Amino acid sequence: MGLLGCTALVGLGFGIGKVGAMGLFDQKKTSSKNEEEFAFTLSDAEWKTKLSPEAYHVMREAGTERSRTSPLNNEKRKGVFHCKGCDWELFSSEAKFDSGTGWPSFYEPINDKAIGTTVDRKLIYARTEEHCANCGSHLGHIFDDGPEPTGERHCINGIALEFKPSEA
Repeated sequence: MGLLGCTALVGLGFGIGKVGAMGLFDQKKTSSKNEEEFAFTLSDAEWKTKLSPEAYHVMREAGTERSRTSPLNNEKRKGVFHCKGCDWELFSSEAKFDSGTGWPSFYEPINDKAIGTTVDRKLIYARTEEHCANCGSHLGHIFDDGPEPTGERHCINGIALEFKPSEA
């Protein structure tokens, strides 16, 4: 399958994400997240105690919650979305938008130290996976079909987030 195949995949509605079409066929090993890389760490047993089974599956096993199941998808108040695993600030409500996908979506993280990324090759095309930069918990994926000013859509599993409304 050549570049024409990539175009066909995009034409069928498969978003390539920030990795790009040529990343589809790049089979070399990419960076992976190791527990030693993060400031906040817990043992597997501690994560299982801290998180619900559903949150554990999404955050520690890179699962995905069902679309339209998170109450945070409809959250409209001003505030900050934190990592449910370690309370790290991830996204401002000001960057949240309705993507129509059924998952909370943001056009940018709260700052450049909030998230980390790896290449996810679990599907037929490469995607950019994002994780909490503090504890390594899986959050979701980044796609290049978001609104201005960044053009990014951070498609996040709501079960991985905790919303803290602004006091004012």
